[in-house]
Amino acid sequence: MKVRFAVAPGAGAPETDLETFADVLETSGFDGVWLSDLPAGPLVDPLIGLALIAGRSRRLKLGANLVPLGRNPFLLAKALAHLDQLSRGRLLLSFVTGVGQPDEAQVLGTDGANRGVVLEEIIALLRSWWAGDTVDHESARWSFASLMAPVRPVQQPLEIWLGGRGPKALDRVGRIADGWLGAALTPEEAVVACEQIRDSAVRAGREVDPEHFGLSIAYAREAPDPLLLETMRKRRDDIDPLELLPVGAPALRLLLERHIDAGLSKFVVRPAGPVSSWAEEIDWLAAAILDLQS
Repeated sequence: MKVRFAVAPGAGAPETDLETFADVLETSGFDGVWLSDLPAGPLVDPLIGLALIAGRSRRLKLGANLVPLGRNPFLLAKALAHLDQLSRGRLLLSFVTGVGQPDEAQVLGTDGANRGVVLEEIIALLRSWWAGDTVDHESARWSFASLMAPVRPVQQPLEIWLGGRGPKALDRVGRIADGWLGAALTPEEAVVACEQIRDSAVRAGREVDPEHFGLSIAYAREAPDPLLLETMRKRRDDIDPLELLPVGAPALRLLLERHIDAGLSKFVVRPAGPVSSWAEEIDWLAAAILDLQS
């Protein structure tokens, strides 16, 4: 099993630090960088950010945790294919239906009840265009008549992983996704989630690659801001936030080892608080966990 770590800058990182962040990561030994999508928030769009990083790097995998809802599927297929070409096949994708921001529903143009249906429609369209198919499609949202994409990705196929931890989300991963990148789960909960995904895949007559199960994990180097812990409690009031947010290098390493023992192998780690120096942060992180990468 190949264990790989990508590093995300975290929600509090200023956009102007992206260049420094990318330059430090490129020489660090970590497998990749990961940017997340906040459609109604101030973070840089991950496709724009990754285009910048692609031009400053040669080996880093370029991961995007993307909310595809609210985007025209044809233009999205084209943009992602171009990004994969510009990076020479280094693009990684994880799609989610939303991140629960205020004003998100009006920005995305769809409510929570049918987001999963829209996501599946988008994925089917993207895969058809990336395969070189001519698409005829009619729905309440989009109409495409004999439309072929002008560009295709380097990777064939360009994989689409999915996030989520609820029953419907996990079932969807098993039915249609190439992998799973979860979040906010203990190792014991992750084991159950993986089993649900595998069961769904069996029912759909398919298999998810056993190395395509991963998790996004926030960490803190010292005692985190109480406001952060309170926010985490609101999202999951059934568990102590410190079971999900390791504090210090030993706790982060132990949590990752437990997830690896549980069968997960792909991880996105991100600082939960502000970072004053990316060079120092990545050195600390490398000393804590990089030897676990295989």
